[in-house]
Amino acid sequence: MAEIELTILMPCLNEAETLAVCIRKARGFLDRTGISGEVVIADNGSTDGSQQIAESQGARVVPVALRGYGAALGAGIEAARGRFVIMGDADDSYDFANLDAFVAALRAGNQLVMGNRFTGGIAPGAMPWHHKYIGNPVLSFIGRLFFGSKASDFHCGLRGFDRAAILGLNLRTSGMEFASEMLVKATLSGLRVAEVPTTLKKDGRSRPPHLRSFRDGWRHLRFLLLFSPRWLFLYPGLVLLAVGLFLGALLIRGPLNLTPTVVLDLHTFLVGAMCILLGMQGISFAVIGRRFASHYGFIPRSRTFDGLLEALTLERVLLFAALLVLIGVVALGWGFTQWAERGFGPLPLSSTMRAMILAVTMIVAGLQLAMSAFMGSMIDIPLAERRVSEVPREDWMVRRAEDRK
Repeated sequence: MAEIELTILMPCLNEAETLAVCIRKARGFLDRTGISGEVVIADNGSTDGSQQIAESQGARVVPVALRGYGAALGAGIEAARGRFVIMGDADDSYDFANLDAFVAALRAGNQLVMGNRFTGGIAPGAMPWHHKYIGNPVLSFIGRLFFGSKASDFHCGLRGFDRAAILGLNLRTSGMEFASEMLVKATLSGLRVAEVPTTLKKDGRSRPPHLRSFRDGWRHLRFLLLFSPRWLFLYPGLVLLAVGLFLGALLIRGPLNLTPTVVLDLHTFLVGAMCILLGMQGISFAVIGRRFASHYGFIPRSRTFDGLLEALTLERVLLFAALLVLIGVVALGWGFTQWAERGFGPLPLSSTMRAMILAVTMIVAGLQLAMSAFMGSMIDIPLAERRVSEVPREDWMVRRAEDRK
């Protein structure tokens, strides 16, 4: 059997109106170019006869029980026999008859080739205005900012890739965010990513599309945030911590008169304390999130981050947390002595409230840091390869008896 170079993959859920023309275009491209290939339909439970249409047009149908765009594509990629895969929707919005640029880029050594509809051309009515001018540009900008991707059309559904390279990314999502996950992980893993112009025309379906703008847009954004602990937690945490420390340094000694009528005092000092606590929590979440994502393979490991984790051992973090708590206890003790000196009566806010705010901030920050350190260390606990329950009861009882001797 001859080696198959290219699989043209289409996810399908009730696409009877347009499926046949898409398959004919794809097979026509294979015939025109002489590429050894196949057309695979990853069917997600169609009830309109799409499976029979696909088989009658010479395509191979792969049934996928788990619902979702990503689930269908993931199963289709697994079942593909080609070295390269080009995937696209079966709604006749993409031109499967002209995939030459994708194949050329793949043969040149690129492992993921993205289509770019904005450079190739978008036909009138093919893309809603809020997708064209808001959704796609904003999400593509976030993807480039967060992950250093060079792609300008982050969510183009027509793309080609080296099957083995993409399988190695261990893609996990089952919904529309599968497209984002593929590009993000490919970028983070250092795969060669290219972009080629492609066209988009109005789809040929009479029914509404499966895509839901706000629901699926939020799923894409949520994915981008969850896969970037730096932007979700670290950078906001650092900004908050810096603001809090700056305000605290300005006001620890007393009020600050900016103008004769503008005075920063205890209320601003409280805001600074809040910023410190939120900032430290954000930084802790960033470290825990990055550790979790690296440990379980969601995000590729980083030498820089691994080196940081080696320095931030549980014991060192606990020592620093204990120091913060100690500072807070000392400040609390000072306040208590001031209270005792006044016979446990009312205290002047201007002279004692700063110490109390400092005490509470240090104690809470230290305790939060200690708990976060233990939480982060729990991630490193190895999963048992064999549990006691898996050992035959007789063998387990014998071992316990021998241990007691």
